Amino acid sequence: MAELRYIEDVVTLELDAEICIGCGMCQIVCPHGVLVVEERKALITDRDRCIECGACAGNCPVEALRVKAGVGCASAIIHSWLTGEEPSCDCGGSC
Repeated sequence: MAELRYIEDVVTLELDAEICIGCGMCQIVCPHGVLVVEERKALITDRDRCIECGACAGNCPVEALRVKAGVGCASAIIHSWLTGEEPSCDCGGSC
């Protein structure tokens, strides 16, 4: 999935490795494989592949991950995938 990327350097995904317990839920739920667990700690493999869906943060039992889920065009694209409707993020551009 390395070819799937979001806009460079705008992703809001943050990981607090200090509090990560290495449970692996983030790795399981991330649809683009942005997170992996190595040596009982999560690691962000490629931030720009993150679509800000919020699955990782929503499933982290210790809140080690933060992301502004559903921001901007990412939300519109996800919504279009789920509903089959055309994406519209109201940003004035095209998604």
